[in-house]
Amino acid sequence: MSSDMLSFECDYNNGAHPKVLEHLTETNSKQSLTYGFDEWSNSAKEKIRQACEDPTADVFLLVGGTQTNTTVIDGLIPQVEGVVCAQSGHIAAHECGAIERSGHKVITLPSHEGKMHATDLQAFMQTFQADESRDHLAQPGMVYLSFPTELGTLYTAKEIEEIEQVCRSYQLKLFIDGARLGYGLAASQGDITLPWLARHCDAFYIGGTKVGALCGEAVVFPRGGAPRRFFSIVKQHGALLAKGRIAGVQFDALFTNNLYFNISAHAIDMAHRLKQLLQEAGFPFYLDSPTNQQFVIIPNEQAQRLKQQVDFTLWEPFDQDHMLCRFVTSWATTNEDLQQLQEILQSI
Repeated sequence: MSSDMLSFECDYNNGAHPKVLEHLTETNSKQSLTYGFDEWSNSAKEKIRQACEDPTADVFLLVGGTQTNTTVIDGLIPQVEGVVCAQSGHIAAHECGAIERSGHKVITLPSHEGKMHATDLQAFMQTFQADESRDHLAQPGMVYLSFPTELGTLYTAKEIEEIEQVCRSYQLKLFIDGARLGYGLAASQGDITLPWLARHCDAFYIGGTKVGALCGEAVVFPRGGAPRRFFSIVKQHGALLAKGRIAGVQFDALFTNNLYFNISAHAIDMAHRLKQLLQEAGFPFYLDSPTNQQFVIIPNEQAQRLKQQVDFTLWEPFDQDHMLCRFVTSWATTNEDLQQLQEILQSI
């Protein structure tokens, strides 16, 4: 990809939001404690607790998404236990076996437009419990959901509540991957908020890498529910920044004056316009995504021509003659980007 090519390939191909960079610059000459015990990390954690309406929440700032998933899963369940997710779930499909490498089997259930259904989870647990050989199997210990999903779809509050009820029935932990959480919260069709999440799961994280930060994810354990010695577990997994202030300063900026939510809403606005342009170009959509990821079906020849001028993801073959393609907006997408895309689409 050329650095000046128009890109809708992902939501972390820019640097950081200017206000994040500004805060990094203005604090750069100040000395601080290390490993996340600095004043900005403390401030960021308190702002996140306030946003979650949970003054007792344990908050940790980690370096990236894969490290966060492996560390949280390894911290919340013993190695004999596995984690249940939709077949399309990020930990099953896009993390290079990182969860299995940490000792936990990923157990997949059918994916319904990226989502797990509570009925499938219930059926799986009933079958597992009825199996007389269950002690010889990987023991399900956690359910993993992505919000939004890998296909840009959203769970409703009711859907997560139904999954949560199954989890409570079988003493399963519920963990929500929020790498793109801001974009899910900003979607107009969503009915979930940060305080709601804090009341309905055992752990979730607020993605920074894909929502305006250079790097970093904020893990939240509601109600003081962090695993024992979680700081040391983070260290063991290589997810701890020695200069913890790097993440702290960024989240301190993101959670000042609603910046995180405002820039997420901007990406959703841009996604609505992107969707309109792709519809006007005559491309059908694979599914209806209310978030910043849009999946469209493009004839192979047109996809290759478009790829010469625009960077996007060739997700997978749809059929012999068509490709399923992903276009993504972000906090950094501009009206000029969309105008340029419109001109290109009209020319191919």
